[in-house]
Amino acid sequence: MAFEIVKPENIETRSMEIIESELNGRTWPEPEFSVVKRCIHTSADFDYADNLVFSENAVRIGIEAIRSGANIVTDTNMAYSGINKKHLESYNGSAHCFIADESVFTEAKSRGCTRATVSMERGAALEGKTIFVVGNAPTALVRLYDLIKNENLKPALIVGVPVGFVNVVEAKELIMEAGVPFIVAKGRKGGSNVAAAICNAMIYYKGEI
Repeated sequence: MAFEIVKPENIETRSMEIIESELNGRTWPEPEFSVVKRCIHTSADFDYADNLVFSENAVRIGIEAIRSGANIVTDTNMAYSGINKKHLESYNGSAHCFIADESVFTEAKSRGCTRATVSMERGAALEGKTIFVVGNAPTALVRLYDLIKNENLKPALIVGVPVGFVNVVEAKELIMEAGVPFIVAKGRKGGSNVAAAICNAMIYYKGEI
C-alpha cells in the first residue's frame, strides 16, 4: 500500500479535491457547494450530497448575517467548540451556548422541559441578528418553531441538523415549514460536528455574495 505524501498545510485542500472527484461531476452553485463539501469533509459521508436542503438563498443569508456581526447560538458545547470563534469575531460576531448554565438547568427542571428548550429561549433574547445552530436536540427546533409562530421570533437562519431517532425527522420538517431561512439535513443524520462544519463553511467563505 502506497501512502500519498501531502504536506500538513495541504491536507484540507487535497481532501476537498478528493471529495470533488468522488462526487463525479455533481456540483452546486456557490456558496451552497462550500457547505456540502465541508459537511462531507467533516463526516466522510457522501449522503450529505443528497440530504442537505437549503431554503432559497439560505447560505447567502447566513454569510451576510455573519459578516454583519451576527450571534450564533448552538444547542451543544460540542458545536460551540467546533466553530472558529476567532474568525467569527473578526466580523464582530459571537458564539453562544447556554446548555451548561446552572440557571438553564434549574429552569428546565422546574418546567419539566429540556435544557435545549430553555437555551433557545435565551438565544432568542439576544440583541441583533441570530443564527440558531442545532446539531443534537430536536426539542430545540420544536421550541424555535413555537417562538417563530407564536412570539414573532425572526432568526437570521436556522441550521437544523440534529442526529438521532426520536422526533428528529419530525422536528426538521417543522423548521422547513416555519417560513424562515434554513439549512437542514433531512432524515436521521446530522450531529454537532456537522452543525459546526456548516457554520465554518459560512465563516470561511471568501467569495462574493
